Amino acid sequence: MNINKMLYFCNMQKQVNIKNKRARFEYEIMDQYTAGIVLTGTEIKSIRAGKASIAESFCSFNDQGELFIINMHIEEYSHGGYVNHKTKGDRKLLLQKRELKKLLKDTQNVGLTIVPLSVFLTDNGWAKVRIALAKGKKIHDKRDTIKDRENKRNLDRVKKNFRR
Repeated sequence: MNINKMLYFCNMQKQVNIKNKRARFEYEIMDQYTAGIVLTGTEIKSIRAGKASIAESFCSFNDQGELFIINMHIEEYSHGGYVNHKTKGDRKLLLQKRELKKLLKDTQNVGLTIVPLSVFLTDNGWAKVRIALAKGKKIHDKRDTIKDRENKRNLDRVKKNFRR
């Protein structure tokens, strides 16, 4: 009976996928990495409820060479009480040492930046962050992106009408 209850609750767990929609518009994505994130109990509960945002966040290295996500907003957990977390704070990202060295070298030498793309939950319930090594787009590149998106939308509309 206990196993059936566990399976029931596991199947009820909804997929959490919090995206940074502006990142692909503002930046040209070079490489992508999946990083673990260090969270407290109330933070992971809020993320599982879908109460987080990475729209204004970015990633940065500290003096010890550790990677942190800055300005990630996680709402307070409603049943947290006095042990609730801060809504905006620096949260440590977990990557392999060689990946951290490569990212640090690229951000210092080449002038690229690290941008979070999405936050998601794995099958085991761990929260992960998909980050990207990115280069900022110029204004004319953004205009090209908008033009391509509108052309694709018009082409799909024509294809849909043609099939009827």
